[in-house]
Amino acid sequence: MIRIQLALLALAILLPTLGIAQDSGSKLIQPNWDSMAEQYRAPDWFRDGKIGVWTHWGVPSAIDENRPNDGSHYGRRMYGVNAGESGKQREMTQTLTDWHAEHYGPPEQFGYEDHVPNFKAENWDPDALVTFFKDCGARFIMPVATHHDNFDMYDSSHPWNSVDMGPQRDTIAEWKAAAHKHGLKFGVSTHLYWSPRFFNNARQYQKPGTPEWSLFNMDYDPKRYAMQDSWNQHWYDRCWELIDKYDPDMFNNDSPYPDERRGQALGVKLFSSYLNRDREQNGGKQTTVLSFKNSGMNKAAFTYNLERGMSGEMQEHPWIWATDVSGGWFYRKGSITRMSIPVLIGNAVDAISKNGAVMMNVALRGDGTLPEDQAAYLTAFGDWIKFNGDGIYGTRPWKTFGEGPTEIVTRRTGENLKPYSEHDVRFTTKDGKLYAFILAPPTANIVIETLATGGLLKEEIATIELMGSREEIKWDRDDSRLTIQRPQTLPKQPIIGFRISMK
Repeated sequence: MIRIQLALLALAILLPTLGIAQDSGSKLIQPNWDSMAEQYRAPDWFRDGKIGVWTHWGVPSAIDENRPNDGSHYGRRMYGVNAGESGKQREMTQTLTDWHAEHYGPPEQFGYEDHVPNFKAENWDPDALVTFFKDCGARFIMPVATHHDNFDMYDSSHPWNSVDMGPQRDTIAEWKAAAHKHGLKFGVSTHLYWSPRFFNNARQYQKPGTPEWSLFNMDYDPKRYAMQDSWNQHWYDRCWELIDKYDPDMFNNDSPYPDERRGQALGVKLFSSYLNRDREQNGGKQTTVLSFKNSGMNKAAFTYNLERGMSGEMQEHPWIWATDVSGGWFYRKGSITRMSIPVLIGNAVDAISKNGAVMMNVALRGDGTLPEDQAAYLTAFGDWIKFNGDGIYGTRPWKTFGEGPTEIVTRRTGENLKPYSEHDVRFTTKDGKLYAFILAPPTANIVIETLATGGLLKEEIATIELMGSREEIKWDRDDSRLTIQRPQTLPKQPIIGFRISMK
């Protein structure tokens, strides 16, 4: 801890002398939100790449795949109903608690720590998985480094980690090596801040001085840990170790963080230090992405992760639509997503048209393999983007995101599950060209009122091409609409895209 603090102090002293402060976009970011908002800029690789794969994988992945629904919180629910739980959540927890006792024994005999040896990753091949992700359209990956269960998936100073236990492999290092080998950017996601509360009900079974005491964060008050300086410093040191050791292109904090009122502002100190470290290494230029889910903060200061939610309008700043194709974040055989493949692709296009990027989570089995149903989702997405990638990669939002009857509401945990119609249109633009995506296969001529003469598109149209087809496209434009004749042969895809070139 002392070494880390001294290194940060030295960095703060040296940065102003390194020639970084040449303009307002490259001066040292101060550890406050105003300075972050003034200087944070999502790098072009993120804005151009658009598509990422998130992976939830760890100890829960290796627990009996036929277990009942645990909401990806097996370690929390196996110890009994938590205070404040009611309704379906209480029922889910009680079912899981009873199931664990029946299959493994009561928690005083078989605790969460006893699941760790069953997590072996014996068939995990990160190179093959990254190759597959890239072929399916991904331009960056983001494995979970630490989930709520306080188990580090890397070579950590924390004793509960994947090198010393379980797989006995540094999974984060191996993910990074595979990503960079195949030209993908590499991120990490930490959910560490939840962990003292996560294991609240496990406290009754723990004894001071045991290794399990550390795993279950027993040194911290499960209700008041956010106000404990010792916990907030512990969180900071663990996160900085992850950043300093693995140098990620993207850092996602999927949880709260120490705030200014109770946590000595260690959250914004970590985030600004991460960005300043990147600038020092890259001649003053920001090359990294910082993301988290705090909707109450100025979204100019970071990249907002709108997990399992949607945006009803175009956003000023780049953001992330994070979804899950496994149906449960962590692998469980009975878990399936309610989102169809056409809706998944439609939601992705909708997000991109509104200045978003897409992050699709997959949940590996405990042995490290990708379940076939999830692979089918990524394959379908990859088949689609091979036709339509020109209108996705490297694009930017147009003057408006689109038109159509399907209403998308801005909120978290409320992503669209309804099919789009052939009257739903979304736009992107690149190199002077406009791309129009029709979010369901058209059954008649395509009418786009937004592109009427005298409307938002001021230029004259020269040609319209159907991406993935050589068929000559016929069209007509007047002061009420652009009408594109329905192509005789449509690509066998749930969404079609047109490339519109100007005179």
